[in-house]
Amino acid sequence: MILSFKESLGVSTLCAAFGEPRATWYRSQKPRPVVSSLRQSPRRLTMTEESQVLDTLNSERFQDMAPGEVYATLLDEGIYFCSERTMYRILSQQGQNRIRRQAAPRLYKKPELLATRPNEVWSWDITKLKGPVKWTYFYLYSIIDIFSRYIVGWMIGSRETAALAKELLSQTVLRQEIIPGTLTIHADNGSPMKAHTFAQLLNDLGVSKTHSRPSVSNDNPFSEASFKTLKYRPGYPKRFGSIQDARSFCRAFFFWYNIQHRHSGIAMLTPENVHYNAHQEVLIARSLTLAQAYQDHPERFVKGVPSVRQVPTQVWINRPISIEKKVQTVS
Repeated sequence: MILSFKESLGVSTLCAAFGEPRATWYRSQKPRPVVSSLRQSPRRLTMTEESQVLDTLNSERFQDMAPGEVYATLLDEGIYFCSERTMYRILSQQGQNRIRRQAAPRLYKKPELLATRPNEVWSWDITKLKGPVKWTYFYLYSIIDIFSRYIVGWMIGSRETAALAKELLSQTVLRQEIIPGTLTIHADNGSPMKAHTFAQLLNDLGVSKTHSRPSVSNDNPFSEASFKTLKYRPGYPKRFGSIQDARSFCRAFFFWYNIQHRHSGIAMLTPENVHYNAHQEVLIARSLTLAQAYQDHPERFVKGVPSVRQVPTQVWINRPISIEKKVQTVS
């Protein structure tokens, strides 16, 4: 019917009426050229040649290499099969363009450490302190007892090495009178922490060791928190003028942190009190003070005699999920 109207109305009028472009009409009148499916580029590899390339890429020698490495290696040996891009195309056709032979990802176990007393679990780490000019640093080594939050040992060096870590740990273990087999020390995955000589020292001292998972800062929270307290401390400089300045500042900081600082994680007691088991006297004195306040003005305490916060009996690095759920259920 459109053909009968075409001669009288014209193509433009009919296309406008049906809302179609004229190009669509003219294109529909031209038969599409038949493209032979058998036509192939003369430059294309034969099936045998493609199979040879794939076998080479998947051979034991080259299965761990990227196509670019295979291409260059073969060229160095005077062999040319095809271009690097063709190698990628052949691998893509076989679904191997992304996944080559790779080592299985290593699964790291989450450390789960429990401390129920001082000198049972220590955590240690190293942080950078900015030096007098750009790209210069001093390195603060610090060991903290996770139960009492007491800094049991620290030092500042001009570099980050296992030798300095060994020296610090040896002195700290001796000073704290650690009995072999009673202490676990936790650290991240830095090179001084995983050095063979440092591990040998721990073995000689009878100290167990654990490590954080790579790139998981939450596995070493106590050291990280103490470093944050240091760097947010009033008077902490943008840069230290010398290593002596850094040592002087840290000496004053750690004296304050251990002896004067009241830590929220240990019932607002000082780390020194908890570490050396002198906190019970402080808690008893607090209880007596609150009891006297209640006796003087009972109307001000609607819930009765106020209680004193106690020191936690368990301190965890990554408390197991089963225990976490049990605690949440009880609370």
